[in-house]
Amino acid sequence: MLRRHLIVALALTSSLLALSALAAEQDKPTPTAKEILARSTPAEWRTPDPQNLLFMQLPTGRVVIELAPDFTPLHAANIRTLVRQHYFDGLAIIRVQDNFVTQWGDPNDDDNGDKSKLRSLGKASKTLPPEFTRAIDAKLPWTPLPDGDVYAPEVGFSEGFPVARDPAAGQEWLAHCYGMVGVARDVAPETGSGSSLYAVIGQAPRRLDRNLAVAGRVLEGMPLLSGLPRGAEPMGFYTKPAQRTTIESVQLAADIPAKERPAIEVLRTDSASFAALVEAKRNGRNAFYARPAGKVDLCSMDVPVREAKPAH
Repeated sequence: MLRRHLIVALALTSSLLALSALAAEQDKPTPTAKEILARSTPAEWRTPDPQNLLFMQLPTGRVVIELAPDFTPLHAANIRTLVRQHYFDGLAIIRVQDNFVTQWGDPNDDDNGDKSKLRSLGKASKTLPPEFTRAIDAKLPWTPLPDGDVYAPEVGFSEGFPVARDPAAGQEWLAHCYGMVGVARDVAPETGSGSSLYAVIGQAPRRLDRNLAVAGRVLEGMPLLSGLPRGAEPMGFYTKPAQRTTIESVQLAADIPAKERPAIEVLRTDSASFAALVEAKRNGRNAFYARPAGKVDLCSMDVPVREAKPAH
């Protein structure tokens, strides 16, 4: 009998120790994003294709945009043509609507502009077929998020971009999250050419998904776009030309000598470190966040970008 009690006591002690260890582990603060990224490996980072990287120089600094040709190939190609013709150089940011978008292009292209002074698109197409969605391609990387979505049956990340999917229809599309770059258009679906672009600067306007082409996302320089004065006219257009911000230049990274290009890396969204970032945001716990959210939505996940470390 004594031996049996001893065995029970040892088992109980072991269980209490296990529970104590589990409680201690649960109380342990979740690693921060900085800590997770510090442990990432070089293989978990990718260098954007210089053919898809735009550098937009404003008087206040540089905005870096990565195009998404696997989702909007015709628009990406047309934007490259416009950039190589220096179409955007000297144009302006024409509209900043609070909690919505910052838009840039030819000021003469809005309702009050002088159409006789419109800048020529040169060899670029004036209209393009709408690329609002694309067929799901199993060859493209896909990192699903686990918590569902209001606007689509599935959401996740592909090549660093936030993507929504409808498996039943076999379609996927880029989502209008903060920092995404879309193609402005008139009413007709084919009227967007990439000559006027916008960046989302507010709460994600997902109602725009599948109604406009999304051409890429801003990798660097969002404060330069989101911090601009808001326009007083309807939809955030500026009242006076002097209120607009001039675009000094837009260049394609591929057209800049390799040694002179800013070296930029983007965390792979199919990497273990990105998965750790997702879990940290879903179930992160620390002294401030005592109660984890338990969920994460598509547009709340930021894909990290960094300056590449010089080779030794």
